Parts: sequence; C-alpha cells; structure tokens
Amino acid sequence: MKKTLSIFLSYLLITFNSFVFAIENNNKDILKIGVLAPFSGELKFIGETILYSINLALHDINDNSIKIYPKDSGSKKEKILSACKDFQSQGVKIVIGPVDSKFVNDLKEFDDLVFLSLSNMNSIIQKNIIMMGINLESQLLAIKKFIEKQEKKKTVILYPDDKNSKHIGKKIKQIGFNNSRIFKYSKDSEVLTGQIEKLTNYKQRKINLEARIKILEKSDLPKDVRELNQLKQKYTLGNVNFDSVIIIDFDDGLKSVLTSLEYTDVTEKNILIITANQWFDDSILTETSIKKFYFPSINLKNYISFNKKFFKTYGYYPNEISIISYDILGLIYYLWKNENPIRSVNDFNIKNEIKGKIGNFKIFENKVIQTLEIYTLEENKFIKNKL
Repeated sequence: MKKTLSIFLSYLLITFNSFVFAIENNNKDILKIGVLAPFSGELKFIGETILYSINLALHDINDNSIKIYPKDSGSKKEKILSACKDFQSQGVKIVIGPVDSKFVNDLKEFDDLVFLSLSNMNSIIQKNIIMMGINLESQLLAIKKFIEKQEKKKTVILYPDDKNSKHIGKKIKQIGFNNSRIFKYSKDSEVLTGQIEKLTNYKQRKINLEARIKILEKSDLPKDVRELNQLKQKYTLGNVNFDSVIIIDFDDGLKSVLTSLEYTDVTEKNILIITANQWFDDSILTETSIKKFYFPSINLKNYISFNKKFFKTYGYYPNEISIISYDILGLIYYLWKNENPIRSVNDFNIKNEIKGKIGNFKIFENKVIQTLEIYTLEENKFIKNKL
C-alpha cells in the first residue's frame, strides 16, 4: 500500500508540472499556484496529504484554469530558497505552504510571492505571509466567550514554560480574561506534579481530609458512617480557589496536566476544564480518569466528511492540517474568480466571511480569525455545544 501511495505521489508531481507546461503558452488566463511542502524526509507524510487534499479541491472546483506547481521544501533552508526561486522563474505568485514558520524571515525576501502557510503560530499577517492554521487567538476568543456564558468567575490559565510561552502570554493579555490568573508549568513531569499540588493547595486539603476521617472514625452515628465511607473514596477535602481551568497544551503535555489535576482531586465534577490545540483526539481517555472537558475546534461534521472522502480516494486517513490546504485553494480560487487581482497579502483582506471545510473564517485588518465551535469530549463522544 505504501509503495502504491509513493508511486501515486510521484505521478501527481509529474502530472501537475507536465500538464502546466503543455498548455501555459496557449492560455494566459491561468491561475498558477505553487505548493511548498515536504515531499521527502521525515515529514513526507504531511507533504503527501497536503498535495492529495489540494488534488481533492481541484476535482471539486473542476476548473482547468488552475495549475499547480508542487515543490519539495524538505527540511533545509537551502531547499526552500531554491524552490522559491523556481516559483519566481515559472511566474507563480501565490504559494500554499510552507507547513511551519521556521523559515519565515527567509521567505520575506521573496516579496513578489504570497505565502499561505499552514502554520498556526500567528494570526497577524507578516509582510508576504499569511498563516492559515488554527491560531491561538481564534481559540482564545472562542474559549473566552464560552467561559463568560458559563458564568465562571475565577479562571486559571495553564501553559508550559517553554519557547512559546512568551507568545502565549502575549495573546492571553491581548484577548483579556477577567478574574483570571496565569500559571506556567514545567514540561518535566515530576516538577509539574509538585507545581499542580501547589496550585491546588493539595497538601492542606489532604491534611483536612485525614483530620476529618479521624474524627468520624470515633463516631457510630449512621450519618457519620455514611460520610466516612464517602470521604475514604477521596484524596482531599476542601475546595480549590478557582472554578475553571484553561490548558494551552496538546498531546503528552496535555495528558500530563490532566493526570496531575486528577491526582490532586481536581476533576470535571467540580471544575470546568477547557483545553486548546485539541483535534478530536480521544486517545487521551486512556491516559487519565478525567473523561469530560471542552475545547474549541473546527467543524466536526465537515472534518469527518473530509476524512472519509480522503480515505475513500487514497486508502488512508490524512494528517489534521491537510483540511486547511483544501480550504486555502478554495480561498485563492474565490478571490481569483471574482476578478480580484492577487498582487500582495493585502488582496486577501476582504469584508466577507469565508465558509470553508474548517468552518467560517475572516481575513481582515491584516489578521486571520477563525470562528471556532466548542465541543465536549464526554463518554467517548464529541458533542457540539451551543454558545
């Protein structure tokens, strides 16, 4: 199967380019779009799914005026710069990619190219780069709206103390969460446990429980016996000084924080737990006893439909970000078809809200904002919440 996919990828790369060169001299009204993605190396799978997703979009649009120029970005700066020079020589002005923001400063040198990156590192348009990934600002806006509707008054915002912490802190301050406090934690699991214990006042609550149990053990009253049996099922006694938690982390980091909260007796039963950067990953259920939490995300119905279509066509399920490349092609075509010349990133600032596979989004005032929905992971199901 893997060999078949590799052959098909090579076929796509050749077909895209050969077909373009065969007709471009006969038709000047052509929308040329470059694709800058890793088609080799350890990230090859991501590059494949991006190109396959664009191919799906091409079939859905069904307009032979769109011509795709794929280039392998690899993982080295030199390869990306070489690909960009090729785009220039081929008359390509718009590029889908790259996947991450690692070489953003280098891409700024190609000011005659417009890059629609799949990165989510920034909502703000940077010179000639628009990052179309599901950015943190959009997630925080959806979370803030949800918390306000739930009437939560004491929120703790947790995120790792790493290279991205400055960016996260800046966005949190920009959005503004009333009656909230910041708590940065270590990526070291042992250190993290101690930090969560301090945050939740775990030791004192543990002492409170032990003291209460000793008192109840001396009583034979039925009500005291019932309370004693209930307390023996707990780790602590007493409330924490917050009513909601926002965790800005993902994968193993998110699982570690949820596990630490559960260990300190902070669960979904008494605290509203919300996470960011969650892409409908239910594997987290096997890592912690916390079985219910909320998160902002793209449209689940569209996501499932897209994945099924991708699987039916290519025989496997795509990387999460591939659906974004589908929407990017649709956005470019929409602007071009409405006779809006695309000369720079400024031409992507439009008043209309765009409806894509991920849901609705806007590009205005040099910023990308996605309208995200809030979902609950509960009883092994993803449930859409009404904001």
